[in-house]
Amino acid sequence: MDSPPIATAATDVQLIDDSEEFRTLRRSFRSFAFPVTIGFVLWYLLYVLLSCYAPGLMGTKVLGHVNVALVLGLLQFATTFVIAGWYARYADRRIDPPAAAIREAHGAVVHAPREAAE
Repeated sequence: MDSPPIATAATDVQLIDDSEEFRTLRRSFRSFAFPVTIGFVLWYLLYVLLSCYAPGLMGTKVLGHVNVALVLGLLQFATTFVIAGWYARYADRRIDPPAAAIREAHGAVVHAPREAAE
């Protein structure tokens, strides 16, 4: 026989999760992450579709033995590094300061990865 659920006071995590500051922080993260992720996935799918359905275009020589497919493939790697750098800069300016303020306001013991490494 199951016992009835016990009503407990809201935990610190629940209080933080319900706070307007945390919702704003989460919204700020999502406003960056979702569009950039969708854009990158579409860019990758374009590369795959061109490889499957436009072999003539992808096989076009650009310079010597370098063709369009190789250039676009290398641009996939470059795009990944650009997005990572862009996110790091975005996080430093828009994510990390509010996250630190929330941790400090709630007396959280958890430290950011950079703080823990120092």
